[in-house]
Amino acid sequence: MATTTHKLSSGTTDNGDYHALNALLNLYNNAGDIQFEKDREAISHYFSQHVIPNSISFGSIAERLQYLVDEGYYDASILNAYKFSFICQLFQQAYNYDYQFQTFLGAWKFYTSYTLKTFDGKRYLENFADRVCMVALTLAQGQEAFALSLMEEMLSGRFQPATPTFLNCGKQQRGELVSCFLLRIEDNMESIGRSVNSALQLSKRGGGVAFLLSNLRESGAPIKRIENQSSGVIPVMKMLEDAFSYANQLGARQGAGAVYLHAHHPDILRFLDTKRENADEKIRIKTLSLGVVIPDITFQLAKDNQQMALFSPYDVERLYGMPFADISINEQYGQLLADERICRRYINARDFFQALAEIQFESGYPYIMFEDNVNRANPIAGRINMSNLCSEILQVNTPSEYNDDLSYHRIGKDISCNLGSLNIARAMDSTDFARTVEVAVRGLSAVSDMSHIRSVPSVAEGNAKSHAIGLGQMNLHGFLAREGIVYGSPAALDFTNLYFYAVTYHALRTSNRLARERGEHFAGFSQSRYASGEYFERYIKQSWTPRTPEISALFERFNFHLPTREQWQTLRDDVMKDGLYNQNLQAIPPTGSISYINHATSSIHPIVSRIEIRKEGKTGRVYYPAPYMTNDNLPLYQDAYEIGPQAIIDTYAEATRHVDQGLSLTLFFRDTATTRDINKAQIYAWKKGIKTLYYIRLRQLALEGTQVEGCVSCAL
Repeated sequence: MATTTHKLSSGTTDNGDYHALNALLNLYNNAGDIQFEKDREAISHYFSQHVIPNSISFGSIAERLQYLVDEGYYDASILNAYKFSFICQLFQQAYNYDYQFQTFLGAWKFYTSYTLKTFDGKRYLENFADRVCMVALTLAQGQEAFALSLMEEMLSGRFQPATPTFLNCGKQQRGELVSCFLLRIEDNMESIGRSVNSALQLSKRGGGVAFLLSNLRESGAPIKRIENQSSGVIPVMKMLEDAFSYANQLGARQGAGAVYLHAHHPDILRFLDTKRENADEKIRIKTLSLGVVIPDITFQLAKDNQQMALFSPYDVERLYGMPFADISINEQYGQLLADERICRRYINARDFFQALAEIQFESGYPYIMFEDNVNRANPIAGRINMSNLCSEILQVNTPSEYNDDLSYHRIGKDISCNLGSLNIARAMDSTDFARTVEVAVRGLSAVSDMSHIRSVPSVAEGNAKSHAIGLGQMNLHGFLAREGIVYGSPAALDFTNLYFYAVTYHALRTSNRLARERGEHFAGFSQSRYASGEYFERYIKQSWTPRTPEISALFERFNFHLPTREQWQTLRDDVMKDGLYNQNLQAIPPTGSISYINHATSSIHPIVSRIEIRKEGKTGRVYYPAPYMTNDNLPLYQDAYEIGPQAIIDTYAEATRHVDQGLSLTLFFRDTATTRDINKAQIYAWKKGIKTLYYIRLRQLALEGTQVEGCVSCAL
């Protein structure tokens, strides 16, 4: 058999139910300890009882590959880009790693969600090493050395592509390698019609889509100068929700969509009301995710207990010649307020924040994008006016213009997400951290290069011009606990700051090398703060060294070298000369399934439970122990509800200063929390420079121990 299988643990037998063994994680033994060994036994039984009997065996690597190509499982064009002897060598080296799953849930997620199965779904055709090799061969596009590097980084657990890439690479019948998209809607029927079609096209391919609604005229606005004709944003939301429901990927799961609206849009309260528990069915939105864009001025008005004006997008665009979302409300609030030609409504700013907290208390929605925090940190020319389903993608978009027949008069620039994450613990263990980051950036850039979403030309145009990627991170809490550091402590914040500082340097250096190798930089580079050198000033003028003795000693122990001022100066000069290939480089997604198969804590969040309980389809509950947790270090594994929002916000603030896009940040509250506590956390996050907030989670919503599902477009 050409594939490797998980070794049976010594001393175990083939009788016993692996789910029952896994469930013993949730029961203490007679000594009062967590039974970690039972989870390891569950892995062995899972392989002996289920995986091995249901896997197809082959006599050799060559026989296996020939069969998978002939039967239409693997894409022959991927393999034909290499010498066959090299392909066999790559697979053999991968098998020699003898990859071992660390938890039962990791193995379970891989074999239920990622591995290639026979067309009837009953037999397995890949193990983990096989899947890694096909991803490496796909992304390397004929470059043997690069394929080897990708294979090594993935099998070592240092780098893990996001679900769409890891799932689909190399398969003859596959979905897109990216699956998260951001599109704007303009204030005309052509754009609205196109948006519904885009929702259908992208959803049927497995994509999750966020739409910008801020430019749409409000309810009661005129149409063709006839007053009180517009129905506002709610009917558009209904159409989008129906489109996602209809394009449900052969019944596998509902389509996933999000909509973002500016806080100063006149429909904002009706928009929020769609998620109230007692909402009228005529306006109730059940499956769409909601996001609100909030500028600085809204907080100032609330602080002063003033009324906030909601301006007509129709009037703003008609009088100022710009879509509402492309105007800085914070900068032009006074001017818009003084312009009597613009229709406006008023609500109390504090009442707005109260309504926001009430609805978040009930539903966890809406997501929040702090508009001015985002744009102050944005190094790219243009305005960011929305985010995505997981609130970590923050890129500049531009509008499209349409002819009467819905063809494009001018193709604008919409957004797609190319994601993958480093496992912080494994990356820190790397003997060459710079190489790990470089391979990851090159791998994600390959995903961008290979993605052509022709069904939505504005997305294809945006990707072709920006080469944007989102290098993420996971396992911060796991690494900190492994090293004896308390999450949210001064030492933990010190590490987070300097880790992301180092990642940023190596990511930028790689993008600069790509630009030089290809003789190409992203469109609009010359107008960016990279081109002017302004972006690099803080890294050159400030001292970036450990603030705590613990982290100073940790970096010395790991032989972890922080970039020097001189290295930053050289990089600045190189970037100003040759540019950057990627418009955007980093985004921190929530991570979901990829965290489990890599035995990592999700994103840079603290754990939600020491023993997490997942509801997995018809199987019922599966139990997952926090990475590196033992019966001796349990105090280092406080969960997110115990840690509270302030320490989480402080952690994210340390990373945010270095990440050019966003970070998916969920706030967790104990069951004693009030709407006032939610508002206080929002204000604290805004003041700390946080760019976006994802979900609000209350302890009572997680009494069962189940984790709330992550972004459905990114995680299975």
